[in-house]
Amino acid sequence: MLTGTDTALAGALVIPHAIVVAAAIALGAIALALAWPVPVALSRMSWPMRMPVIALLLWQAIGLAGGLAMIGALALAGYAVLPQHPWLALLPAGLFAVYLLSHLGVTIAQVTRQRRRHLALLELLTSPHPTRARTRVIDDAVPVAYCLPKGTRSVTVLSQGLLDRLDADELVAVIAHERAHVEQRHDLLLLAFRAWRHALPWFPIAARAEVEVAALVEMLADDHARREVRDEVLARAILQVGAGGVAAGGVADQPVSGSTRVSDRFRRLTA
Repeated sequence: MLTGTDTALAGALVIPHAIVVAAAIALGAIALALAWPVPVALSRMSWPMRMPVIALLLWQAIGLAGGLAMIGALALAGYAVLPQHPWLALLPAGLFAVYLLSHLGVTIAQVTRQRRRHLALLELLTSPHPTRARTRVIDDAVPVAYCLPKGTRSVTVLSQGLLDRLDADELVAVIAHERAHVEQRHDLLLLAFRAWRHALPWFPIAARAEVEVAALVEMLADDHARREVRDEVLARAILQVGAGGVAAGGVADQPVSGSTRVSDRFRRLTA
């Protein structure tokens, strides 16, 4: 049985309807801003090429804050409509959160399965590099270089065409670039944005965010390679591989960023 004090406390905890509605509108506006104008503006700026780490952190913050704002707006909107049934009011927000998390889980499972299959194929179709550990060589004239992240079994894949095309310094640059992808676990960063795109395929900004993050990851790996070779050597390597129609480096399951991104990477090294 409630006492007078308990009743007073319960009444004090009731949030005024106007505040709930205002908070729902505010969160909805934030979610909308983070879903379209903010990421579009960020993708058109030039400074992320100079500071890829900060840009990557900003893209992660936009994605996380946007998702939380969407969930919060749904929860508050439901509570504003059905304040007497809070569990029912929170159901849309809960379902949306479960939807996003389930897509993340499905994407992780798919990528893990794909990488396991890819690694098995590499063991059949490639040969070990004679001098470099955890490096496989595929007999293909097209210049190809990418990494396959898998913990301690991570490998770097190089094509024979790449080995024939590059000189010793350029090859060091490409391998350092690929090693950066593995050591810094760029695949985990790309995984979250890939899950976001799969969860919201009708949402154009999700695909744009994935491509932008993939390009920034390439620039981050370039910056790691610059510690071992001169900028002009890395720039030559990027052009040599890009001339074959393949981006110079990358994670096996990341989106292809295209020749425009190769030009961006070359320009930031030679500017």
